[in-house]
Amino acid sequence: MTDLIEVKTARLIGAPLDWAVAMAEGYKQDSEDLNAIISPRGVFTSVTVRGAANGFGFRPSTSWEHGGPLIDKHHGSTQHCPGLSEEVQYSGGPGLAGIWCYGPTALVAFCRGFVHYKLGDTVQVPKELMSCS
Repeated sequence: MTDLIEVKTARLIGAPLDWAVAMAEGYKQDSEDLNAIISPRGVFTSVTVRGAANGFGFRPSTSWEHGGPLIDKHHGSTQHCPGLSEEVQYSGGPGLAGIWCYGPTALVAFCRGFVHYKLGDTVQVPKELMSCS
């Protein structure tokens, strides 16, 4: 995995969204294993499609264990938006950011809003992650 591609933040989901959240949160990509990320405290973990499917690695967009503390840390919130399509049933983002994004779940909505606030409307993600999400 060496190529990065530019993607609209509002379209991120799954492993690509988790990877973008990690970058926004200050994780670094391992230079030897580009599926691996290193937390600001030096802890190695992964963001992979297989990992997300099997419940391991950093998965803030699908695991409340990972995403919930980010909502608290960044004083974020989410809101259910009844009557909208399944893709945009929730909105969310970090507190005082003035940026809310939509998603099919509360965690996806918050994570998209967080990435948009920290990294912008478009982000670069590993091409390999996009092809499997």
